[in-house]
Amino acid sequence: MNIKTFFLPFIITIFFSACVHQNLPIKDLKTYSQDPNKYVTKDLTFKNQQKANINFNKKYFSVWDNPKIKISKSVATWGFSYKKREIYLQNFSKASKQWFDKQIENSNFKEFKKVSKRAIMVKNSAVKVFPTIEMMFYNPYTAGEGFPFDYNQNSQIKINTPILVSHYSKDKAWVFIKSASVFGWVKISDIAFVSDKFIKEFKTNNYYIATKDKFNIHDNFFIEKIQLGTIFPKYKQNYLIAKKDLNHNAFIRYIKIDDKNIDKKPLKFNSKNIAKVASQLIGEQYGWGGIFNFRDCSSFTKDFFSTFGVFLNRNSSQQIEDGKHFYIKNLSNKKKKEYIIKHAKAFKTLIHLPGHIMLYIGNNKGEPLVMQDVWGVKTRVFLYTKGRNIIGKNIISTLEFGKELQNYDDTKNVLDKIDYITILDE
Repeated sequence: MNIKTFFLPFIITIFFSACVHQNLPIKDLKTYSQDPNKYVTKDLTFKNQQKANINFNKKYFSVWDNPKIKISKSVATWGFSYKKREIYLQNFSKASKQWFDKQIENSNFKEFKKVSKRAIMVKNSAVKVFPTIEMMFYNPYTAGEGFPFDYNQNSQIKINTPILVSHYSKDKAWVFIKSASVFGWVKISDIAFVSDKFIKEFKTNNYYIATKDKFNIHDNFFIEKIQLGTIFPKYKQNYLIAKKDLNHNAFIRYIKIDDKNIDKKPLKFNSKNIAKVASQLIGEQYGWGGIFNFRDCSSFTKDFFSTFGVFLNRNSSQQIEDGKHFYIKNLSNKKKKEYIIKHAKAFKTLIHLPGHIMLYIGNNKGEPLVMQDVWGVKTRVFLYTKGRNIIGKNIISTLEFGKELQNYDDTKNVLDKIDYITILDE
């Protein structure tokens, strides 16, 4: 028998088994309850909560109170560097030089900061790197790339959020904006410009925050599906929502919101309320950059803490700086676990590794447990080809979730890469 004929079926079998995703159940999801109520204790408090909430409100309205875009053009145009990389579009064709030239021209950065007008979001909106709804991917045939990792999806911003408009895209369909947390392109249809009179009426100093996720609000018609963490000023018995007129100017609509969906900000940081908020977020689908109004790792932690009046930055690398942080990368994995268990505060500590962040919720028999919005577990297949065992949701797990998988990639796992813990309150 010809040796090629003998080995060909075997090689084909191995090749296709390497290419097919086999998303096996993760043992941690069965071993550890996915009910956040099981992990809260009776003595949870946040010592500096009122001070943190004052700071939150100050940052939230900072783009109105001090309307200056304090980022340089080089920072604002960081996304232009994608032109030097191999980028695929939504049809998996490679983005051409002409495609990037078109996006850069439409970005119109010769007008950077020339509009500089205060505004507000009147819809939940995707924040884009370029002023287009088109998607950008690295090689979609590579593990951990392709959908949902759209690199034109910079973030997501909620209705009622104060913003500052830098300038218009050349086609006038987009505006480049800065909020307290993010900057980038949003559709002009999703914003309205605000006057001094509007700001004075909107800033009631009596703020409520959505503590239920994904519920509808309406007046005579549907307005928006509200996410946990959305802020509403309140006046007497009504909540304020920003709407826009035909000239893109904002006006206030007074609406009713069911008490079960909203609480006065800040929600008191205690066991009952921690469980209440965490229970709304557990199991939510993963959403890179807030795609489709779902959350990624850092938008989960940001929204979780916002209900308690604690402001976090948007990106995982920036959230390291939002509290007292400790560098533990050089510790062995065993020592990392011991350090976390000894020093971390349940539901008040973030655990970071490059590109990812998790909320520490306590420990179980020497295993630190976290709540995290995660895409998947790194795996290895034939000839060390990288793969993914997809999870794609918010889970409760150990720091070595998925290690029982036969093809688990233990060369550089999550625990290996943990570099910081950040404690947000004593």
